Amino acid sequence: MSDQVNDRELFSLKKKVASYKEVVSNTRTYRGAWDTTLKGKIEDSLKRFAKGAGLQAKIEEVGDVENLSAVVLSLGQVKSGIYEEVNDAIKRHLIKHNGSLIYQQLFNGKVIVMIQYPFIENIGQPRPPKTIGIYRPEELKEPFLLRHLEEFITEITNWEDFDDDEPNQRIGFNLNFPQHELATGDEETLK
Repeated sequence: MSDQVNDRELFSLKKKVASYKEVVSNTRTYRGAWDTTLKGKIEDSLKRFAKGAGLQAKIEEVGDVENLSAVVLSLGQVKSGIYEEVNDAIKRHLIKHNGSLIYQQLFNGKVIVMIQYPFIENIGQPRPPKTIGIYRPEELKEPFLLRHLEEFITEITNWEDFDDDEPNQRIGFNLNFPQHELATGDEETLK
């Protein structure tokens, strides 16, 4: 029996190496597409869609790290209408972040699309972002961008219109007090 490996036995490894080289090459290609065309196309399309729909939004590029930048459509921040009374004369307003649609470059040049839900500072924990999908640059055509914006508006509208119709939504009172404290608390106090 020989210790030598023949070409037929190397076939599987050669296929894996070829696949690896293709993926690394794609990363360079995707990063180049982001910088030369995709980033601008996303910004322009989102601006046009928002303007056409009458949506007040700020669209900006965010990124201090090369090849990990993002295009963010943000609905901004406002006073939430909720405030803490510091004393009789001073009220500290809590800020509401209205949500964002994010197109973020990944390490491999693909683009992850996420929804950052609205949240009010100091009221529970912000809901984790929802991932819409991960795309190669050539997949992000305008119809996809429009659908992403529509899904974003649907999700934040549902957040704003929160009620008990959807039992899995988590916001507000129950997040501020651990459930075991409510269950073991003085029942008369809770009534």
